[in-house]
Amino acid sequence: MNEILTKYYAQAVDRTKKIVLEDLFKYLERKVTLPSIEQYLRERGPYIDQIWLNSWLNTATSHASTAEKIGYLSDKGFQVEGVRKKLINQMFRTEIRDVEPFDVMGWLNSWIVDQLESWEQRYEQARESYLHQMHIQQQRELRRKMVLKVEHYINQVLGAHYEELYLYVRYLLGSNLAIEVEQKGLILSTEEITFSSYLYNETELAYNAHHYEEDLTEQYEQLISTYLFDFGPNWLKDHLSSHLFEEYFEMFDETLSDSLLREAAFEPFNNLSADLFEDLLEEYLSDLIKLIDIPFDLATHQEIFTKDLSERERKLVEESEEVTRRKEEEERMIEDIFGREYNLPAGRNIQYVLHVGETNTGKTFQAIKRMKAASSGLYLAPLRLLAFEIYERLNEEAVPCSLKTGEDEKLVDDANHLACTVEMFHEKDFYEVVVIDESQMIADKDRGFSWYKAMTKANAKEVHIICSFNAESMILQLLGESEVKVHVYVRDIPLEVESTLFRLGHAKKGDALVCFSRRRVLETASELQKTGRQVSMIYGSMPPETRKKQMQRFIKGETAVIVSTDAIGMGLNLPIRRIVFLENDKFDGTRRRTLKSHEVKQIAGRAGRKGIYEIGKVAFTSDSKPMTRLLEQEDEPLKVFAIAPTTGVLERFQKYSRKLSLFFYLWEQFESASGTKKATLSEERLLYEMVEDTLIEVKLSVADLYSFLHLPFSTNEPSLRAEWKRKLEAIVEVDELPDPYIKESGLEELELSYKSVGLHLLFLYKLGRNTEAHYWERVREEISDKIHEHLKLGVQLVKKTCKYCRKSLPQRFKFQACDECHFARHDNKKFFNTNSGTKGGPSH
Repeated sequence: MNEILTKYYAQAVDRTKKIVLEDLFKYLERKVTLPSIEQYLRERGPYIDQIWLNSWLNTATSHASTAEKIGYLSDKGFQVEGVRKKLINQMFRTEIRDVEPFDVMGWLNSWIVDQLESWEQRYEQARESYLHQMHIQQQRELRRKMVLKVEHYINQVLGAHYEELYLYVRYLLGSNLAIEVEQKGLILSTEEITFSSYLYNETELAYNAHHYEEDLTEQYEQLISTYLFDFGPNWLKDHLSSHLFEEYFEMFDETLSDSLLREAAFEPFNNLSADLFEDLLEEYLSDLIKLIDIPFDLATHQEIFTKDLSERERKLVEESEEVTRRKEEEERMIEDIFGREYNLPAGRNIQYVLHVGETNTGKTFQAIKRMKAASSGLYLAPLRLLAFEIYERLNEEAVPCSLKTGEDEKLVDDANHLACTVEMFHEKDFYEVVVIDESQMIADKDRGFSWYKAMTKANAKEVHIICSFNAESMILQLLGESEVKVHVYVRDIPLEVESTLFRLGHAKKGDALVCFSRRRVLETASELQKTGRQVSMIYGSMPPETRKKQMQRFIKGETAVIVSTDAIGMGLNLPIRRIVFLENDKFDGTRRRTLKSHEVKQIAGRAGRKGIYEIGKVAFTSDSKPMTRLLEQEDEPLKVFAIAPTTGVLERFQKYSRKLSLFFYLWEQFESASGTKKATLSEERLLYEMVEDTLIEVKLSVADLYSFLHLPFSTNEPSLRAEWKRKLEAIVEVDELPDPYIKESGLEELELSYKSVGLHLLFLYKLGRNTEAHYWERVREEISDKIHEHLKLGVQLVKKTCKYCRKSLPQRFKFQACDECHFARHDNKKFFNTNSGTKGGPSH
């Protein structure tokens, strides 16, 4: 035999002998009568022969090292270099099968001959051991069944005596709480604090981390469980049937022990402790802690509990009735304050004219033409720029017209016409003709109510409403039984979508490139200017005066291309050859989403100008086919219009409170009628939080304070919000209004200065200080000129660099750190967190 196998052969032989003797013992213990040796060999012979082969293969394979196996196989002539370990094991196992087997039967015969006289004795030992094991198993099974039986009766007893156990645990817990409250020196805020409130709100521990609250709860749950397991076994002995204990004694010849009783009661006690804890949570703490002075007597504590329960139920009924009363009162307040304000009006004795159509079809022109011919007229615009444009046009055409927006007030002598933003509408003033432009904005969640108010409360002989097709049905419904003439306008100039995707290098004279953020406008303009192109720009925060000059440069041909946000789609008539969508999605204040059909049409409709471009071109930088489908499909009709607080609403609210926090709460609870949606009032809430419970709220009336909250300025600018608050403080303290912030170091500073002066003007006009306002209007105009010059000379964007390594970054790079620094810091944080346990990583 090979030397490698020899040392494992003896181990396999010993293992085989051991297994055979174990098999013999098991064979004998299961025989009811003594079998003969021949019978044993005949019945177990085939198995015994197999034992050796299994023992040998398993012993050699498991004990031999890989190196030994490789050596053995190499000696046999196998090529094993590079062969996987698993295959080597298989080959080794196959090769050693042919090793000369150990003569198991020969050894067994000789062993039996040597042990022949003890064969009967060996059988008796095996049989006795087997019967003993069977007896133990039977006893265990009987005990298991008995434990289940005891558990069943325990559950019955606990259910039948739940109130008795509850009263005793209540007494123990109350005594513990009394001691704890005294030791901590806690003073309860009211007699009606429940045990649950105590756990979560009253103790100083409950104000710490949430996980500590959970620990505190677990401590009390465990305390109740401890009570049960302490007194429970003795209590059970007094309440379980004596027959159960007798039966146990007869079966096992011993008394039912406390340990077995605890074992049987483990699950019932755990369930019971959870039920007790849940019920105790509802108890008043004052009812529990008084129990320490009352020694436990079941009848006495039963009487106390009945009184406490009755009193608690009475208080709960009172609380429920109070909640119901408050709810009903709240509903009455809501109905009184808001209920009748937003019902659709009945027909009015006014001639309504609805101008419905696509963009750039002459809707506004026709309405303004009628207004000019009237003895008096009012034009309501969505933008200051459009109001300013009508104001200038009418005065140029010898129709005296004044201007009024939140930040502008230009009164013209003998003017019977007024151009203003829609928010400036005043329902008591009569005009022969009122024109309401871009009326599809009635659906705007924040500004839409201004259109609703203008349409339904205009004091005029004729009201001309200009809107897109998707707003027609809703506006007609809104006007109810009033007489309405509808004029439909269709484009004379067709729109043609270019099949080739647009690239910035394709820009040509007459192009308007549209994107949806100021930064993107400036970036695009900067890139075009670097190639030598003259560019005009339009974006939302641009001063109207600057916007007009930018448009004039494009109209006069001083600039070849105009880059704009979607503000270009709102009433701006320009000689645009082609509208190019640089982006197909926009951020709507909540999320970034794909443009909607009516938005694409509103913007694309600005392409083409009769007499200049007889075809309007439209191009996209990506997804041309789906965007073209949006342009071609029918718009989904508007289904809801926005509502917002009115003067009447605020006047009715003042009957109940001067706190606008309550007003905002009631507005949130108010369920507006079908077909309407409430303004979010998010900007008003943001400003209110800055002045809540201050001298400003104390001294101003509800209506005055709300009107200041509603001022139209850029509330997203923290510096402007702070300036707004300082001005209000000056007003209530009868002090001078602080001057606006003015800084001219760059484009962004100039634009912020323009907004700051605009905010100052809002206050001046609101306070009736028109003379002073005229000075600041000139200051603002000077700032606007400087902004225009900045844009005219070329946009110089601040170079974008990594905040850590200062490496240059692309202008459109979304993040403040370059990829290398980001990942380096990320890896460092992981290293520090896992190795030192500290939060974060080192500074870059």
